[in-house]
Amino acid sequence: MTAIGKLLIGAGFFLLLIGALLWIVGETGWSFPRLPGDIVVERGNMKIFIPLGTSLLLSLFLTLAFYLIHRLRS
Repeated sequence: MTAIGKLLIGAGFFLLLIGALLWIVGETGWSFPRLPGDIVVERGNMKIFIPLGTSLLLSLFLTLAFYLIHRLRS
């Protein structure tokens, strides 16, 4: 049970950090840049944003970061 408790505390701390980051970003008005491959559909008063290019770039960055962390720990 202690392992589950540690996991829940870690997940809660991670969510707290993500929430604080989103709050700060919302207050400053900063947003991610629109990359090629991002899809924006605007019709009337509706706007849909699908960040495909941003998602691919973020995935590539995180994959590289986790790969390097794994290599350094081995």
